[in-house]
Amino acid sequence: MSVVVPFLALLLASAVAAYHRMRLATWVVISAVALLACWFLGADRTATVVAGALLALVAVPLLLPFVRKPLLTAPALGFLRKALPPLSQTERIALETGSVGFEGELFSGDPDWNTLLSYPKPELTAEEQAFLDGPVEELCRMTNEWEINHVHADLPPELWEFIKKNRFFGMIIPKEYGGLGFSALAHHKVIQKLSSVSSVVSSTVGVPNSLGPGELLMHYGTQQQKDYYLPRLAVGQEVPCFGLTGPFAGSDATSIPDYGIVCKGEWNGQEVLGVKLTFDKRYITLAPVATLIGLAFRMYDPDGLIGDKRDIGITLALLPRDTEGVDVGRRHFPLNSPFQNGPVRGQDVFLPLDQLIGGVEKAGLGWNMLNECLAVGRSITLPSTASGGAKFAAVVGGAYARIRKQFGLSVGRFEGVEEALARIGGKAYAISALSQATAAAVDRGDVPSVPSAIAKYHCTTMGREVASDFMDIVGGKGIILGPRNLGGRAWQASPIAITVEGANIMTRSLLIFGQGSILCHPYIMKEMKAAQDPDGKAGLEALDDALYSHIGGAISNAVRSFWFGLTGSKIGAAPGDANTRRYFRRLDRYAANLSLLTDVSLGALGGKLKFKESLSGRLGDVLSHLYMMSAVLKRHHDLGAPESDRQLLAWAFHNSAHQIELALSQALRNFPIKPLGWLLWPVVFPLGRRAVPPGDRLSHRVAASLMAPNEARDRLAQGVFLTPCENNMGGRIDSYLAKAIAAEPVERKFLKALKASDIEALDFASQLDEGVREGWITADERRQLEELRALTLDTITVDDFDTHELRAASYYDLPQHKRQPREAA
Repeated sequence: MSVVVPFLALLLASAVAAYHRMRLATWVVISAVALLACWFLGADRTATVVAGALLALVAVPLLLPFVRKPLLTAPALGFLRKALPPLSQTERIALETGSVGFEGELFSGDPDWNTLLSYPKPELTAEEQAFLDGPVEELCRMTNEWEINHVHADLPPELWEFIKKNRFFGMIIPKEYGGLGFSALAHHKVIQKLSSVSSVVSSTVGVPNSLGPGELLMHYGTQQQKDYYLPRLAVGQEVPCFGLTGPFAGSDATSIPDYGIVCKGEWNGQEVLGVKLTFDKRYITLAPVATLIGLAFRMYDPDGLIGDKRDIGITLALLPRDTEGVDVGRRHFPLNSPFQNGPVRGQDVFLPLDQLIGGVEKAGLGWNMLNECLAVGRSITLPSTASGGAKFAAVVGGAYARIRKQFGLSVGRFEGVEEALARIGGKAYAISALSQATAAAVDRGDVPSVPSAIAKYHCTTMGREVASDFMDIVGGKGIILGPRNLGGRAWQASPIAITVEGANIMTRSLLIFGQGSILCHPYIMKEMKAAQDPDGKAGLEALDDALYSHIGGAISNAVRSFWFGLTGSKIGAAPGDANTRRYFRRLDRYAANLSLLTDVSLGALGGKLKFKESLSGRLGDVLSHLYMMSAVLKRHHDLGAPESDRQLLAWAFHNSAHQIELALSQALRNFPIKPLGWLLWPVVFPLGRRAVPPGDRLSHRVAASLMAPNEARDRLAQGVFLTPCENNMGGRIDSYLAKAIAAEPVERKFLKALKASDIEALDFASQLDEGVREGWITADERRQLEELRALTLDTITVDDFDTHELRAASYYDLPQHKRQPREAA
């Protein structure tokens, strides 16, 4: 037995050093002390010497730079230069335009949670809060979704005027240009509230404040362009849109066939140097009403009029709607949601060079510009829209499930409905935290390319799932359209958010992990740059700095993965309180798992990894849920860790933990190199998969919290339009909840007495009369039950129409030969 002791001592010392990420020299000292102890405590001397020799064999080359660099680093550099595939221009730009925030900590495998918790708590200014309480509240009150969708197929003129007058289109434009100069957090809050009442209104407001001429001009425009266009955009004098997507360039935006040829032409009566544009764009939001069109195209200079380069690259321009040759105005009809969206076309449209965004100096840099602005816009508009819809569904769905009764019982008391309500509540809680976290990252000055992809994919995907569960709960109230409808339009519109700004399938399988594993990993980007450095000596030095830290980190992550899996993440330092500390430990484990699998996948597959989309998607899921739960815990602590939120926090966390372990197990079981997957399984899951979805008791508590007034429900409802008014069916239902609960004891007493009696009255009013005469209820209780019947009827009533009211009259007024839409590309 004493023969084994030195090797066990060396292994233990190495594991402790790896777990705590000690420096190489510290590991050597600890290991040497452990072997000396074995020597003096009677372990087998030969075994101790052999263990010491092994230690020296590893440590000496690594500790001595003059040995390490020629013997180890130089061959590694040569291997990397041959193994690493060259980055395409698209990939290089995507990696260079993003910045790294807390997601980089997650890829390290040992996140510094104090960094996360030390970020400033996101808070609105007094001016921003006043805007939410004033113009945004008023716009919500004015919004009649039925009239927008079915009567006008557009916002009515008074809404357009109100939006422009109150500078909704200028939220992100600085005050010196006439805009509101709001933070990203305020932008998020505005879109969240508007989306809780109408997705058409929220998208109309959101797009000019997202990817579009305004944001691009702020970052890249010439001073002359800013001075002219930004004040006009701020007050709605110009309505912007941006044309990127075309029939042959959807998610692969860099392949756009639209082109512009540098040439001379006439503009405002003078001959100037410009570009002659030919383009065909589709799916362009606000295009039918836009007066200023942002356009992405590939620019060519065959005659060398502005330089030596023929193919200048993707370039962005500002195109006034009234420019000769521009064809715009017709509309797409996206899933019965009539937000302004349509094609933009042009053939040989001449535009002077001073209409290029940023001028000639920015020609060819369009993809860089778009990547930066896409990341910011994607961080806010779509996640905020999902947040508003999900929070509305949680609060109104809970109220509806309590008020609506079947078989003498609130439908929310049935376990099947409880499950759906719990999913809505838990996902709304997570979506709300994730969407706020990405907005806060923008306010910190980040360009959160990876978090924005995470937020876009998971908020919109969970938003669609919430819409589905909400429709199941409200039943006929959801499927029958009309002014009293709940959720039908949101359900119809949910796939739109899934599709736009990068299809969700592509975002999950290619972008989140594909970009994150390089951009956010602490060493990969450094190693790639070292391998591609033309200066051999500088590349060698750079690789020497990164490579051995990378190897040490990988060993540490393997040790940490095994230790946390073996102990159930119950041992280890972690921040938080008695409730959340366990969650931080679990995330420590999953971060180590992610970093370990990232290193193994990149090391084993190299450039082939980007073609393994299923593996990339699963590892992306791990990263996404890690980031999402980080956002959830951050917000929970920002709010003072309220005890009443614990059930929502627990549901969201256990759901994510289950998804993480499911993704890890699928990645290992389907690993492209099977033996590696088998070897990694006992390291990642030494005791097997342990995480399970939220249980029935937890789901019951979450559902119950949505069906009764309480602090947790009120916090979840913050930022949602719930003012009870004629145009807000959901707000009215929410306002009925307290009255319905107060009437429940009287209702039970009355129904019990009615069931035991032999009265012959059949209608409700006569039964109440009998109840008062028989002394079952008092006159005040009768009025309470009448009120309950009235509010219940308003809650469950649906609309009906004459046939002619449902017809599109303008369509049937057309001659038969004009009733077909133009054939689309």
